[in-house]
Amino acid sequence: MVRTRMARNGGRLLALSTAALGMVAAMALPAAADDQPTRQQLMADCASGKGKCSFNDPVLGKAYLGDFRRVSNSLYNCSTSPATQSMTWSDTVGSSDTAGVSVTAGGKIADLINLSVTASYSHTWSSSHSESSSLNMTVQPGEVGWISRAQVMQTVSGTWQTHYDSPQWGHYYWYVPDTVTGPAANGTDGVSNAVVVKTRKMTASEKASCGTSARSGRVFVA
Repeated sequence: MVRTRMARNGGRLLALSTAALGMVAAMALPAAADDQPTRQQLMADCASGKGKCSFNDPVLGKAYLGDFRRVSNSLYNCSTSPATQSMTWSDTVGSSDTAGVSVTAGGKIADLINLSVTASYSHTWSSSHSESSSLNMTVQPGEVGWISRAQVMQTVSGTWQTHYDSPQWGHYYWYVPDTVTGPAANGTDGVSNAVVVKTRKMTASEKASCGTSARSGRVFVA
């Protein structure tokens, strides 16, 4: 039996033997490294449709809370009293794969992952999530405040199978393992999104700006 092989050489990929997968296809001998596709070339062919691709055997990782990031303007309090104000915020979180390449919502790659996850787990997978709202925040005198948000994230791992109608780089089939990290639904695995107010003391230059006629004794957003 022909044994399945995958090797790496300078970031390039070696095709797995289709015989090991029970497929019947005319396969050339392994090509030199320079005659093999890069990961980017194979994924580009998946995205364009040149290669007939599927995302096989998806495995969802355990959900976790992503990093906090600023999602609003900053509120500066140049007055001598605590200042409370309603601040709007908005956040869009996307997905990226093992190589850090963005997985665009509505694109071919995202659709193939969603199709595979839906078939295996009976729920949809989204490559991006957008959310916005408003929140009352209180900032003490001489401080700056803003809103930060953290999104529930989750990985999905699998293998891209790319099938060509005619041999490319000596083979009909190429395989690329991949892990995509993206937003998960709020409450996945008991993990919830988080929105918090953060504050800090003004810097010396920010305090100096409070002395200008336009900002003296005022609260302003920037």
